[in-house]
Amino acid sequence: MIAKLPEDTLIWCGHEYTVANLIFARSIEPDNPFLLRSIETAMKKTRNGEPTVPSTVRDELRFNPFMRVNVKEVKMAVGKESDSDEETMAKLREAKNNFNNTPKI
Repeated sequence: MIAKLPEDTLIWCGHEYTVANLIFARSIEPDNPFLLRSIETAMKKTRNGEPTVPSTVRDELRFNPFMRVNVKEVKMAVGKESDSDEETMAKLREAKNNFNNTPKI
């Protein structure tokens, strides 16, 4: 599991979906200050033609809802606090599958 790797481990995605993924994450945790700063940074890099990767395990644990299924706010955004982490993951995946918000860069 990625979350168990050292926090300074670099994460490289295969496609440049960072801004879209962060905008989805904002729909789950709209008040996450680290996420909001990450969106600004990623959008600026994208506008400047710069890559938004790599990330680190530490960063992903701060803003990636798929790595935050144990966090109350994430659970509540897609279900209820008593949902298991596995239920939250499934609900997050379904929410992402149905999410349609083209980022404005």
